[in-house]
Amino acid sequence: MTDVETTPRVPPTSQPGADVTYWYGDEPQDRRHRSKAVLEALRIYRAAEVAMRRRTRDSMSMGENELLVLRYLLRDSSRQVRPGELTKYLGLSTASTTAILDRLERSGHITRAANPDDRRSIFIQVTPRADAEVRRTLGNMHDRMLAAVIDMTPEESAAVVAFLQRMSDAVDGVAVETPAVDSP
Repeated sequence: MTDVETTPRVPPTSQPGADVTYWYGDEPQDRRHRSKAVLEALRIYRAAEVAMRRRTRDSMSMGENELLVLRYLLRDSSRQVRPGELTKYLGLSTASTTAILDRLERSGHITRAANPDDRRSIFIQVTPRADAEVRRTLGNMHDRMLAAVIDMTPEESAAVVAFLQRMSDAVDGVAVETPAVDSP
C-alpha cells in the first residue's frame, strides 16, 4: 500500500508559482521528483521497447501474434505443442490461431505434424529456418540488453527486479472501470 494519492489533482491556478502535482499527489518535493524521474525513465524504456518490437516485426514481415507464436515454440523446441495450447496462450479464437498458423506454415516458419497417438490432433513445430531467423534478428538486441545489465551488483539487480515486480503488480491490479448499472 502506498501513501501516494492516486486521484488526479488540479493545481490552483490563482497561486503564482504553484507546483503542479500532475497525477502523483502532494508528496514532499524530493520524493515526488525521484518518483517522477523513475516513472519517466520507465516510460522512455517502454517506448523504446515498443519501437524495437515494431522494427523486429517489420524486418521479419510478421505481426505481433506470429512473433509470439515463434517465441513460445522456441522456448523449448523439443516440446510437442498443440494448436489449442497456442490459442490459450494468445487469448484468441481457434479460427484466429488457425489463420496465424497457416501464415507461419506458408512462410516456412512452422510445420504441422500428425500426433502419432491421436490421428485427430497435430503438433506445431518451429522450423530450423525460423530458429535461425529469430536468432539472427534478435541476437544482437539480446546481447546489447545483457551488456546493459551484466555488471550490475547483486544489490542493484535485486532492487531492479523488486521494482519491476512491484510495477507489474501495480499494473496487473488495475481493473477496467465500468459504469454502474441501475437495477430496475
